[in-house]
Amino acid sequence: MTRTFQAAACLGAVVIISALTVSAQAVSIQADLLKDWTDLKSTMAKIADAMPEDKFTYKSTPAQRNYGEQILHIAQVNVGLLRSLGGKATPPPIDMKATKKADILKAMADSFDYGTALIKEQTDQTMLLAAPMAPPFLGPSTRARIVYSLIGHTWDIYGQMAVYLRLNGGVPPASQRP
Repeated sequence: MTRTFQAAACLGAVVIISALTVSAQAVSIQADLLKDWTDLKSTMAKIADAMPEDKFTYKSTPAQRNYGEQILHIAQVNVGLLRSLGGKATPPPIDMKATKKADILKAMADSFDYGTALIKEQTDQTMLLAAPMAPPFLGPSTRARIVYSLIGHTWDIYGQMAVYLRLNGGVPPASQRP
């Protein structure tokens, strides 16, 4: 009987500790979005910087955007769709004619910083509300959906940039082996 009681007590302690651990790790939509957004900024900065400046005009085919234009496209779409969230943060200007690597990288970084500021303005509750100016192609959407749509779009462009980089003898930073 004592062993049964000890086993039950141990099991009870494990359940209580597990419950306390889970409650201490509360989930948050806003925090998840912020983490995914800032991680993506870092990933995109690395791949954007991996291409030498003299290859920023490289296109895989004549009909495609060049490498620098891909990065500017990310910045432009980020700012455009992030505006649909509403918010107090001021959107950065994006010079779509920029050709210098430093200017292009700054435009992308600024667009991600704008997103960070807007996400920080939100709460879990406001992230679940309809975006006040959702783009017609998405239809009515929560603020969270707008941010995750941007993340998906940026990963699509990352894939294109990885091909451009490999066609020029580079290896995307995320694929490099230590």
